[in-house]
Amino acid sequence: MRTGGEIIIDYLIKEGVEFVIGIPGHGCLALFDALRDRVQKNKIKYIQVMQEMDAVYIADGYYRATGKPLAVITSIGPGALNTIIGLATAFVDSTPTLVIMGDTHTNMRGVGVLQEIERKHDSDILSCFRPITKRCWRAENVRQLPKIMRRAFNQMLSGRRGPVALAVPMDVQAAETDVEFEDGQNRAQNAVEALAEDIEKAVALMANAKRPVIVAGGGVYYSRKYKELQELAEYWGAAVVTTMAGKGCFPENHYLYGWHGGSKGTDVGNYLCRTADVILALGCRFADESTSSYRKGVTYNFPQTKLIHVDIDASEIGKNYSCDVGIIGDVAAVMPQLLQGLKKSQIDFADKRKDYIQDIKSHKEKWFKKLDGFLDETDSLTISHVLKTFKDIFPKDGYVVTSSGNTQAQMLQEYCVETPGTFITTGGFSTMGFAFPAGMGVKLAKPKSNVAVFVGDGDFMMAMQEMSVLVQLGINVTIILLNNCGWLAIRDLQLDVFGKPYDFGCQFKAADGSSYTPDFAKVAKAFGIDSIRVSSKEELRPSLEKAINSDKPFLVEVMVTTEYPYSGGKATGWWDVPIPAYMTEKRKAYLKCVSEEKY
Repeated sequence: MRTGGEIIIDYLIKEGVEFVIGIPGHGCLALFDALRDRVQKNKIKYIQVMQEMDAVYIADGYYRATGKPLAVITSIGPGALNTIIGLATAFVDSTPTLVIMGDTHTNMRGVGVLQEIERKHDSDILSCFRPITKRCWRAENVRQLPKIMRRAFNQMLSGRRGPVALAVPMDVQAAETDVEFEDGQNRAQNAVEALAEDIEKAVALMANAKRPVIVAGGGVYYSRKYKELQELAEYWGAAVVTTMAGKGCFPENHYLYGWHGGSKGTDVGNYLCRTADVILALGCRFADESTSSYRKGVTYNFPQTKLIHVDIDASEIGKNYSCDVGIIGDVAAVMPQLLQGLKKSQIDFADKRKDYIQDIKSHKEKWFKKLDGFLDETDSLTISHVLKTFKDIFPKDGYVVTSSGNTQAQMLQEYCVETPGTFITTGGFSTMGFAFPAGMGVKLAKPKSNVAVFVGDGDFMMAMQEMSVLVQLGINVTIILLNNCGWLAIRDLQLDVFGKPYDFGCQFKAADGSSYTPDFAKVAKAFGIDSIRVSSKEELRPSLEKAINSDKPFLVEVMVTTEYPYSGGKATGWWDVPIPAYMTEKRKAYLKCVSEEKY
């Protein structure tokens, strides 16, 4: 006989889940008691956090580093709802995570028990979770739990992957039943191959390409088939341009790497994509930032450019750009199929690509010369200075984690990831507060690897309470905090798009109007973390070396410039940010650009 709580924890153990993360509450006491028993028997491990959203980020980072999901347990009501932003991040980026929450007793639904949401529908909390999970369930009876748990793992880890949620009423957690888990395979393990006729159509286009580009998205990153991507690119002689979610799926010091396209991209990435005659898109969504908001000729030039779009999710194919060949399949399986098809053509692609490869090299050199020139314009300590210095010191196989903002944008534009699979960032939901807890998840997954998280001050203040967890776990994560006293990615966007005097609401100010910031180095010390504050270029390298070489958690607070435009990176591409009608001339120019959007 097992209680509902024991069934859930034992199923997690059966699936090889290493950690359960969460916060106990009255709504999940029976579930936590089952967890207590299995932890004491060394069958599974438990991690406390200070905020449930960060529990999801830890699980997210762990999965991105290993391909294995973790479980998050919360109480009823606010504890459960705290996971919403984390789950939305995982849903948009297709990251499997299981959130298990307490819920109202089955016999008390609708009475308004403590923390129940019931004014429109009894025990209605799952209405908040449906838009941001692949599937969610509420167990009404303890006998349902084995089947629900099996289905939850099937949903998370099959097809286009993603998070799921399970609400377990308090009485169901405590009730017991006689149950044995089924042996055998519960879900498909094989990657989905493409139809042979679709491969033939794609190869026919690919064989005649003169300027081929592979656009590699998050689907390639999560597939972990990095060698297969490299082999396909090298045989075909194709430039590889990555999306935000795909960054790090291809060695970025490779001669075929073309960096990124779009508004957070690079001149070289945009050039290669818009001048391509054939584009092979692998596991990507063609989101607005990676396409320059679909403005024709800025990043892409469809339909003049032929498009082969491969995705496991049929709804993504043809959603934003019509394609010449649409292939439904797992990129892990489709890449070898395409390579074999090209080899059968017996074309010497290497001989045909000599001029093209030189063109790729030339435009990369132009891009980095442009960045260097921009950096030389100021004597201030910039984010670019930090990234360059850090890159010289940090191990090539170390993991780098970042959230949204200027730090992420400049990582995309200028930070070279040489070891595939070691760059982790929030993608389409562009979440602040992600990097620090996700970095802890990466360190839990890869305890022998160096892990560094890059955060802004606004970003860090959304998760800094988890420094206590970092110390409690005794794990070594290096925190690089780029302090610009505000949300300067948005301030810089205001100035980019609207100009002066329309920057407003983004810089942190004291009552007298002066710039305000906490002393994060001192705050870290209060948590028990070694730290240092850097205010000059001369202090930067020795401080980063000390932090990276430390065997303890270390925070380096770098006071970077707030001076526009050196507070951010070099703008490229285009992004559709609507301009108010009262900015007459800017509005007129904006509408002209909008008229060029094609999707």
